[in-house]
Amino acid sequence: MGPRVRIPLAELRFSFSRSSGAGGQNVNKVNTKATLRWDVLASPSLPAAMRERFATRFRRRITARGELQVSSQRYRDQGRNVADCLEKLRAMLLEVAAPRAPRRPTRPTRSAAERRLRGKRRRSEAKARRRRPGLDES
Repeated sequence: MGPRVRIPLAELRFSFSRSSGAGGQNVNKVNTKATLRWDVLASPSLPAAMRERFATRFRRRITARGELQVSSQRYRDQGRNVADCLEKLRAMLLEVAAPRAPRRPTRPTRSAAERRLRGKRRRSEAKARRRRPGLDES
């Protein structure tokens, strides 16, 4: 994977709010939803190339101020939701850790091209048989 990236917890900010959805009386009084905020664009922990890939890949999740926002309300307790946010961030970083290999253009084989043309010809003939006779002769 290349160099290991470590993001100090001091760079991450967590906020907590009430989760939505079912949960009985507990959901109305306990702030279990965790939201992680991380200033990706200003983070010294990421190599420049990886920061660029991250910003491109997850541009919809990054705010105008350059902050990544990840939230979790999967579990009914705050600690597990914090761990889930960190796991989501880890998965995102792993996804952009290595640069994508450039695509090498390929060509279809001769047999594949011939098979495609045979199929097109067969379909054309089937449609031609449905027409009234004598319409081709113009």
